[in-house]
Amino acid sequence: MGNEIAIRIEGLGKRYRLGQTVDLKRTFRETLMDLPRFFGHKAARALKGAARRTLSAARVQELRAAVRDHRTADPETPPGTFWALRDINLEVEHGEVVGIIGRNGAGKSTLLKILSRVTDPTTGHAEIRGRVASLLEVGTGFNPELTGRENIYLNGSIMGMKKAEIDRKFDEIVAFAEVEKFLDTPVKRYSSGMSVRLAFAVAAHLEPEILIVDEVLAVGDVAFQRKCLGKMDSVAGSGRTILFVSHNMAAVESLCPRSIVLQSGQMVFDGPTHEAFVCYSNTLENPSVPLKDRNDRIGSGEVRAVGLRFLNESGQPVQSIGMGDSFAVEVKTVGDLKNAIVGILFGNIMKKQMVRGYTWEQADAPVHLRGENTVRCRFEQFPMMHGSYDVHVWIGRPRDVADYVENVGVLTVEPRDVFGTGRTPDPAGGIAFCRARWEILEGHDG
Repeated sequence: MGNEIAIRIEGLGKRYRLGQTVDLKRTFRETLMDLPRFFGHKAARALKGAARRTLSAARVQELRAAVRDHRTADPETPPGTFWALRDINLEVEHGEVVGIIGRNGAGKSTLLKILSRVTDPTTGHAEIRGRVASLLEVGTGFNPELTGRENIYLNGSIMGMKKAEIDRKFDEIVAFAEVEKFLDTPVKRYSSGMSVRLAFAVAAHLEPEILIVDEVLAVGDVAFQRKCLGKMDSVAGSGRTILFVSHNMAAVESLCPRSIVLQSGQMVFDGPTHEAFVCYSNTLENPSVPLKDRNDRIGSGEVRAVGLRFLNESGQPVQSIGMGDSFAVEVKTVGDLKNAIVGILFGNIMKKQMVRGYTWEQADAPVHLRGENTVRCRFEQFPMMHGSYDVHVWIGRPRDVADYVENVGVLTVEPRDVFGTGRTPDPAGGIAFCRARWEILEGHDG
């Protein structure tokens, strides 16, 4: 279909009234659905900087500013109401695969429900051009009293497919969902995993022109998630349009060249996925709260980290270093703990503990903390590619956490010709570098 528009959204908004009577059964189900999102969100908070490594410091600051501007925005809202979405404008071409990321409550699911015609917008409108298949929650579109077989045909009919078309895909759907033994059992007897497998198989195999998938895949096991991602990649390769909501950053990165970031119901970014990750990670930051006042920490509280700073080789405070530089991290602590272990961890949005320093592994003598202390860790020739890295602090004993705080600081590593070749290493080829010697020998030895 070339570059025809599949989805056009103009001025879209959704306002809800607080205090309305709700469906308790639905709320409980949605609460269960939010559990995997919560844990995925916690992982993302701890690890957010890798996607930044190919961006200039100026571009990172631009993305930070975009998030900051939306934080301060306060659109007029009638008393007793709130905006789940506000002034969304978006165009998606046929064949595009677009990720939608943001914190819980950012408006992602509301947007997909409007596009799937589950709920109506309060303002604006959305145009959908093509046959849509949606997977928004466990058992989406299923009648619980009907069997799996009957629901396959029901869903196909709702999508406007003829029986002959469904017949051609039927065996493939059943094999993908792995529910052959339960095909003639009412869906209400299915486990959540079985329901998700069948729902995804139906949505992906009945040849929709637009596939909308929410975080529901997190309910399935790891093997099935991989199979679903492979199928979505195949669907995308066939020229169909996909909107994909997930807290699994690796899945978004692998599937979606383009992503949008939602924050508090507003779209704060639309562009390349690796830049979207930067924006998303900035929505997780709370720089206005000093480390000593942070209450999102875990541990017994015997000792607390109350301050952190980076020092260059001259002992001067810095916010950035060059590739291969040596530097120190100082952590100020308050409290008493004998035989303590102090850890400083560097991570990004994709990988946990990319670089770390632990006194238990590296210090020559036991660490005893009493009252106010400053713990200094010196990193020699930091091996990470240029980019921004989150810093987390861990204090405790083996199997006993006294204080753990995520995202206590961000270290920026500037590009540098570390090998003296006149060229800067390309971070697309890896997350770290090491010095190596190369030799070209004539002939083969051995």
